[in-house]
Amino acid sequence: MIVFTYPGQGSQTPGMGAAWKDHPSWELVDEASDVTSRDIGALLLDTDAEELTMTRNAQLATFITSMVVLDAVSRTGAEAAAHAGHSLGEYSALTAAGALDFADAVLLVNERGDAMQAAADEQDGTMAAILGLDDDQVDIACQRAAGDVWIANYNAPGQVVIAGSPADIDKACAIAKTLGAKRAMRLPVGGAFHTPLMAPARDRLRKAIDQIEFRVPEQPVYANVDATAHDASTDWPDLLGAQLTSPVRWRQTLRQLEDDGFTTFVELGPGTVLTGLVKRAVKSGNRKNVSTPGDLDGLLESLSGSKSSDAGVLEGEHLFATERMVVSPSAGIFTPSKSCMDGTTIEVGEVLGNVGSQEVVSSFAGQIKGVLAFDGERVTSRQPIAWLRTNP
Repeated sequence: MIVFTYPGQGSQTPGMGAAWKDHPSWELVDEASDVTSRDIGALLLDTDAEELTMTRNAQLATFITSMVVLDAVSRTGAEAAAHAGHSLGEYSALTAAGALDFADAVLLVNERGDAMQAAADEQDGTMAAILGLDDDQVDIACQRAAGDVWIANYNAPGQVVIAGSPADIDKACAIAKTLGAKRAMRLPVGGAFHTPLMAPARDRLRKAIDQIEFRVPEQPVYANVDATAHDASTDWPDLLGAQLTSPVRWRQTLRQLEDDGFTTFVELGPGTVLTGLVKRAVKSGNRKNVSTPGDLDGLLESLSGSKSSDAGVLEGEHLFATERMVVSPSAGIFTPSKSCMDGTTIEVGEVLGNVGSQEVVSSFAGQIKGVLAFDGERVTSRQPIAWLRTNP
């Protein structure tokens, strides 16, 4: 089974949107810019490393990049049986699963970044990575420091991140080294994320969360707070609120996914941080990442050999590199055009119908092998409309 994973803050790099600028999925950047009244295109293309590292910029840029990648992957027809995201990536996972509307998710991520930036500005804090030490020993180091320092991320075996006040972080790092840590090093961040020092951000974010409608996810989403799958819409307001002051249990999440039968882990978004953590935590897992358009065909070739543990067939409608999906641009009622029927050969830019007032435009040329939405059906954003066999 396949799970899509989504990175958090820290995976961003200057210019990470350049590879996607001419891809049809770039339209999400324009939509997000309209929602936030921010120039997100400039954020993804032109912002330097120092400015991009700021929490309010890093989070929004990483989320939007993951959504562009997800949209591109969805257009190929590749699907996952579950989703999981690291910290900020949880918002990507919820959007991918349909629990959050894209525009609502953009607003929440923007508010989350602003709230965490404000909390960090009010309370001096930082984070450090402890390598080569058991989780319990890292916790002991924090307890012995006897101050404002806590475990923030359980990332992988032998890789734990702590957070707190700079002075107490230094104490805990020194103690961790005496307990046998191979390395204990400060991280270039400006806040003590996922600790009680983020309580002001949690309270501010909760007000925004309470204004958002959460839907039942189409696939389960694994939560950072408890490392378990959730398929109820009512769970998520509390989980997202608690996430800001609770540790990210990513190692536990990966182990739970493995126990639940997931064998293929596909990271969608900038960088390969989560792919590396899967390598450390899930020795038998297949690992793929998509961060540029050039990664799409490799993903499809990989997934074409991934067997479903339940049905014994290929995941994703027998995916091959020559097959693509045309997806809905928005939520609404689908009305097909005359050209939207099995066996029709279409060109790039051909209109297959409308969802409300928006046209469903094909980004590919090829033969329609299946129409996946019927006239008058209410479809969701990025729901597959037609399946194509592309021209060689």
